[in-house]
Amino acid sequence: MHNNIPLTPEFELKDPGVETIRYLDHGHPSPLIRWHAHDDFELHFIVATSGKVFVGDYVGTFAPGQLILTGPRLPHNWICRNDVHAVAVRDRALQFPEETFAKVADILPELGQLSPLLERARSGIEFVGVAFQDVQRHFDKIRDSSGLHRLLHFLDFMQELAQWNDYRLLSTVQMNNTASESQQQRINQVVEYINQHCDRPISLLEVAELVGMSESNFSRFFRKATGNRFIEFLNRVRISRACIMLSETNEQITQICYQAGFNNIANFNRRFQELKGVTPREYRQQAQLRFTSKVA
Repeated sequence: MHNNIPLTPEFELKDPGVETIRYLDHGHPSPLIRWHAHDDFELHFIVATSGKVFVGDYVGTFAPGQLILTGPRLPHNWICRNDVHAVAVRDRALQFPEETFAKVADILPELGQLSPLLERARSGIEFVGVAFQDVQRHFDKIRDSSGLHRLLHFLDFMQELAQWNDYRLLSTVQMNNTASESQQQRINQVVEYINQHCDRPISLLEVAELVGMSESNFSRFFRKATGNRFIEFLNRVRISRACIMLSETNEQITQICYQAGFNNIANFNRRFQELKGVTPREYRQQAQLRFTSKVA
């Protein structure tokens, strides 16, 4: 039981001992919040703050209640907005190994019911419309148990998610990122830099010099690591920034275009529709309808 452990912003709550299903709490700020990939599946639940989420080649927004399952070696990160202060628990996570579940599924065919879910997770899955308190209860049960009890609580949760029909796949490519720790640190440095400066022109040369690489080497390295060409990634971050302003402000769309880092409205509208499937105006209208329905 971990209920009495005081959490501080840079404290990571992680299970003592060895568990197949590992439970973690992350606060903010924390050095653990970074662009990275690992060998495990990870179920990630946001309980506080908002900002940008990166999964494979996907760039979007996050807020409390977001639940995402990522597959092994699929790079991901959640970056809070600049106005977010210290938070004791920003997100809760469950990690479980691919190899173990593959072996057990060969012995217990019942676990094969989870195979479609785990295969989709290689692209990253966001579960839409999940009830915040229901997810909290699942995480609480898993956190507060161990051994066979934990495994049973986990499988109950996973079966529910495997049957959840309202979801979206995030990354357009199933990545198997094998970057070393030093390479991941370089990408994280670039992602953070883009996130902070996307409202102004950023050149390929500028970010290549930031991490001590030539333009050509950096271009190949960045695309292999993120699934995006540099300009594609930059546009995704800018569109994500525009989505927040369209949802949360009454700024004119032309002003949002320039504040997001685009230098002309035609290019902004074209890129927005390519990535979101709607115009900025339609996106704002949809956001207003979602807000109205929540209030009602």
